[in-house]
Amino acid sequence: MQTPVTYSSFVAVGDSFTEGMSDLLPDGTYRGWADLLAARLAALDPGFRYANLAVRGKLIRQIAEDQVDTAAAMGADLITLVGGLNDTLRPKCDVDEVCALLESSVARLAPACKQLVLMRSPVRTGPVATRFLPRMEHVFGFIGELAQRHGALVVDLYGAGVLSDARMWADDRLHLTAEGHERVAEAVWQTLGLPAAAEWTLALPPAVRAGWASRRGADLRFTREHLLPWIGRRLTGRSSGDGRPPKRPDLLPYHDE
Repeated sequence: MQTPVTYSSFVAVGDSFTEGMSDLLPDGTYRGWADLLAARLAALDPGFRYANLAVRGKLIRQIAEDQVDTAAAMGADLITLVGGLNDTLRPKCDVDEVCALLESSVARLAPACKQLVLMRSPVRTGPVATRFLPRMEHVFGFIGELAQRHGALVVDLYGAGVLSDARMWADDRLHLTAEGHERVAEAVWQTLGLPAAAEWTLALPPAVRAGWASRRGADLRFTREHLLPWIGRRLTGRSSGDGRPPKRPDLLPYHDE
């Protein structure tokens, strides 16, 4: 039997998806797929080290400028890079520039680690996704090309129908639930060639459609609590990540708490 590949260190690079929103812990912090993956990798190596440089709201240029060189300098076995989706949701998005920044980031990170992992991000079904889907799919296609050129692995979360299910998404309709993050962690785990613990693409049971009043109430709460503040930040040039440091800036021994 072939011994599974092990990784002694892991650096996660990206935005809110990699920071772990909205997998909320009792203390008010976020866990997320990267923390879950780190815990599983740490169980294979008592000296395992982990850093998570991701910050919510970051665009691909900010990730490239603020995180990529730092991650490359850490010399980790494993690096994950997920970014660019925030850009595609902006009214004015230069998709070619997004791709160029992804390419320069991958060119910097791939030689600096034993394995670089890229992702096609999950997308929630709905009118917002439909409007920006051509941009997203252009970026996702380019990510596949990048991976081939630089020896990276690609986790195709976009192609997994279960992750487009609205029940996998938090009330803000932008971030995955705890179960969604657990499935992403399993997807990355399996992509790394490690033995499966679950079928992460397994569909949810058939949904029971909520009544009209319940749906309208949820839409109103979403608009008031999430959509309007998001629009306000766009209009004023602010980001939810302004002034926020990375959740785990140093490559240190990981202990699952």
